[in-house]
Amino acid sequence: MIIESAEVIVVELPLRFRFETSFGEQTKRIVPLLVLRSQGLEGYSEGVMTPIPRYREETVAGALDLLQNYLLPALVESNLDAPSQVEKLLAPYRGNNMAKAMVEMAFWDLWAKALGVPLSRLLGGVRHEIPVGVSIGVQKTIDETLEQISKNLDAGYRRIKLKIKPGWDVQLIKQVREAFPDAHLTVDANSSYRLADARSLALLDEYALDYIEQPLRFDDILDHAKLQSQLETPICLDESITSAKSARQAAQIDAARVINVKVARLGGHGEAKRVHDIAWSFDIPVWMGGMLETGIGRAHNIHAATLPNYVLPGDTSSASRYWSSDVINEPLEAENGLMPVPQGPGIGVTLNRHFLNTVRIGGFTV
Repeated sequence: MIIESAEVIVVELPLRFRFETSFGEQTKRIVPLLVLRSQGLEGYSEGVMTPIPRYREETVAGALDLLQNYLLPALVESNLDAPSQVEKLLAPYRGNNMAKAMVEMAFWDLWAKALGVPLSRLLGGVRHEIPVGVSIGVQKTIDETLEQISKNLDAGYRRIKLKIKPGWDVQLIKQVREAFPDAHLTVDANSSYRLADARSLALLDEYALDYIEQPLRFDDILDHAKLQSQLETPICLDESITSAKSARQAAQIDAARVINVKVARLGGHGEAKRVHDIAWSFDIPVWMGGMLETGIGRAHNIHAATLPNYVLPGDTSSASRYWSSDVINEPLEAENGLMPVPQGPGIGVTLNRHFLNTVRIGGFTV
């Protein structure tokens, strides 16, 4: 398969609500979309990097420069037979997993379309629908948080994840658990604590959380193992897991009893599947995380989450929670806490070109 051209479309989309974490407040996303073309087909992906490097080190500006001047020129006019060849082509470029994931994931979509099969089948998926939960950001009051939880439980979502930070943690969870004694609850600290906070975090053991996500530094594994030895609640790693190697190391020292897989954070579907397989071999459950994706990234995540070790509800909730209008034509909506896998070849969705023209703020073609 010869890659004939690549187009990057940069759009700006307003979120339907204010989303606050320990990183700060977010009300919109700037999203680079990638279109690869070959044999009359198009493969799609999106970038999840942010304008300011608060989640990981990558930024939109840096990714666009790398894509335009290095990654895409290396890809266009190449003759590629499998996604593994794309990984090999991108291997000389260190780091920049999210930018490289855009290229690799778009090729997976293109390749699946050329073969006429859904992406999930090529990845080894075993489900036609996946369980999903919701992520609720820091609200202005605990009462507002309780209202959001009630609304989403009534909608059938199977897990509630609450963003926490120092000063917005134990009292919040105490009141939430009292109000919802049977709900599956998790918390996500987004690296806002330190090992010295172990005694405070241990207070959360009382509230039957499914796990505490990424309490310590974004690049740490060792201190998470030390923290886990002082907690009953399982620790889930997110930002710290950037490769199959880091997943194996975390498993070997009991730093992660749960792993949040984000395909883009790991550089694409190939490495994400390897993380899934390593976690499975250690009997560590995984779930599909989210980065406020549009329908393109959400569709990729849904297909990836059909693999057998995705046994916990993920963050691929209904797109309409986030966007008044999406960049795709097909609705991605959960029902009773289950998200159907898009049908058709590849990721099973198509670009809404008319809407893209109204929100486009930049881009280029290689």
